[in-house]
Amino acid sequence: MIKAGIIGGSGYTGGELIRLLLNHPETEIDFVYSTTRAGKPITSAHQDLLGLTDLAFSGQINPNVDVVFLCLGHGNSTSFLTENTFSNNTKIIDLSNDFRLKDDATFDGKHFVYGLPELNKEEIQSADAIANPGCFATAIQLALLPLAKADLLSNDVHINAVTGSTGAGVGLSSTSHFSWRNNNFSWYKPFTHQHLGEIGESLDSYGNAVGKLLFLPTRGNFTRGILATAYTSFEGSLEEAKKLHKDFYADAVFTHVSDEEIHLKQVVNTNQCHIHLHKHEDLILVTSAIDNLLKGASGQAVQNMNLMFGFPETEGLLLKAGVF
Repeated sequence: MIKAGIIGGSGYTGGELIRLLLNHPETEIDFVYSTTRAGKPITSAHQDLLGLTDLAFSGQINPNVDVVFLCLGHGNSTSFLTENTFSNNTKIIDLSNDFRLKDDATFDGKHFVYGLPELNKEEIQSADAIANPGCFATAIQLALLPLAKADLLSNDVHINAVTGSTGAGVGLSSTSHFSWRNNNFSWYKPFTHQHLGEIGESLDSYGNAVGKLLFLPTRGNFTRGILATAYTSFEGSLEEAKKLHKDFYADAVFTHVSDEEIHLKQVVNTNQCHIHLHKHEDLILVTSAIDNLLKGASGQAVQNMNLMFGFPETEGLLLKAGVF
């Protein structure tokens, strides 16, 4: 058993991480640190865990845990690690965007490996620190990486992806309020979303030309999940495109190519990514679907932990979707 600590456990990703670690056979939660809820039961923030844990939020950290997960707002992980020190043996998995880009990946002597297992599995296995990918970034990269590796992304790529309201976090805002979100749909941050940087770096990692990524993120009137569509010019056949993706993900335990059209309910409450390809004239359309809180956040963090500690990659993550 390894001991895990969680920094910032009262939000959506923290709650899902607690749920996963409570059911992980190789992990014991040592503390869940919170500055605002110290002393209060975990279930005061996460009612779905009632009966599953008697843990309370802590106002103290244990610097000697085996692994610590940072579930803090973007920009806060850097300041937390500046003010708090963990042992040299403590592995760090950060779920914010603080260390995802190459220019930000080294901090206080630690190098943060970009934690997309389908891209960097070997590096993750030997890493001391992980920068967990963003949710949109995960869905879009998994759709496009096989084409990038095959040098088939030199033309512009048009991307549209819709996310559920949990992607905005637990804090209330005008666009996550029920009265605004229900029976509504909108775009935001057109062509400038913060995940474009990490997506671009991953697609560029093969050294092949990549065209402009024209990304339009949208908000859906549902709670969780991301459905992403990306299309670009493609001269090959649909069968060739399918083979590229199936070969690329032949050894991936959570990413699968479907011959049938896909939908969100297939992946919600799982760590799965499902991909479908469609050919229209000289265009290839790639659709991917993930749960933004699991494969897009906490589930992928646990997947990275499994790789870092030599556990089976699927340990604690064999979850079934609720399709009905």
